[in-house]
Amino acid sequence: MHDYPLWIELPAAFLLVVSGVFALVGAIGLLRFPDFFMRLHAPTKATTLGVGGVLLASMLLGFARGEPTVHELLITLFLFVTAPVSANLMAMAALHLQVASRAKPVEESRAAP
Repeated sequence: MHDYPLWIELPAAFLLVVSGVFALVGAIGLLRFPDFFMRLHAPTKATTLGVGGVLLASMLLGFARGEPTVHELLITLFLFVTAPVSANLMAMAALHLQVASRAKPVEESRAAP
């Protein structure tokens, strides 16, 4: 076990708590939203930020140990690049398959300039 200074432990703990909240919000959104398109939004946004915060906390603690690694940074970058792309591809596939949405159409009066 390592004894970290308080100025390292507090930001790492804060990042972990905030990451947990983001992951929880993403999981609740995945369960509560009524259709595919709405469910797709919650995990790609909230959960990505949750995992990113955990990886940043891991980087911070690794730096405090004197073992800075770029593994966490590469995972974070990969996650932030691939999550929106995969969500876009799934949404395009759902549109191609004409998956029904429960979203209400925009009123014509709001759409006209």
